[in-house]
Amino acid sequence: MASVAYPHPGFLNPVPKHSLHKPLPFDLRSSLFALRARETSQSPLKWPIHHPRQIERITVPNSYGEKLVGLLHETGSKEVVVLCHGFRASKDHEIMRNLAGALTREGISAVRFDFAGNGESEGSFQYGNYQREADDLHAVVLYFLRSNRVVKAILGHSKGGNVVLLYASRYHDVPIVVNVSGRYDLNKGIEERVGKGFIERIKKDGFIDVNGKKGNLVAQLISLELLAGKDQYRITEESLMDRLSTDMHAACLSIEKSCRSET
Repeated sequence: MASVAYPHPGFLNPVPKHSLHKPLPFDLRSSLFALRARETSQSPLKWPIHHPRQIERITVPNSYGEKLVGLLHETGSKEVVVLCHGFRASKDHEIMRNLAGALTREGISAVRFDFAGNGESEGSFQYGNYQREADDLHAVVLYFLRSNRVVKAILGHSKGGNVVLLYASRYHDVPIVVNVSGRYDLNKGIEERVGKGFIERIKKDGFIDVNGKKGNLVAQLISLELLAGKDQYRITEESLMDRLSTDMHAACLSIEKSCRSET
């Protein structure tokens, strides 16, 4: 089983925003090209490096009957890297766009997609959903495998970092997994968003409405129509328990040694 070092109890290797403008951060470039060189050592590269020819909109059905929307940055390479956004984000987040650009500059096709309930994808937003988002990712990976493509890596930022690690612990069909700033202990970071005593409050009312922009509790008397804004969301007891019961340490220990894990 793979060993993963955790330098901080809250976050794993936070990456400064400015570093995302450098070509292929997090050593992803060396990881991908080491594999490519090894696999093509007996023959010339079949997929030359060049800039993306086009950006294609794709729709992928997940196992729950929802349509996931993605953007494929097509370079003509057989290899594809799948990018996963973070909490309350989408495929159009600046980090996702920067990563896709860095990969395509190296001639590697990349796809960024919205998890169910986020961005343009169908479904309802859920605070937890870690394992279900791993299922969404599996649907995207299968989409490319069935199209005779090779998914060389999955890369996730923030919550997406947790999702790619969970994916690697359950599925064993991607050789490289890159976690960028995923949270190690999912019991941490909740009080900062919703306030103290959140367990007692959510058990009493069944939910907590949160102003995501400022991290303040929204009064329960506010009508649900006002909660439609992008900065507000609802945490149900079920979704909170989903997060609290997700054990990242156990998941990382379940990743096979053959899978290269970058953190």
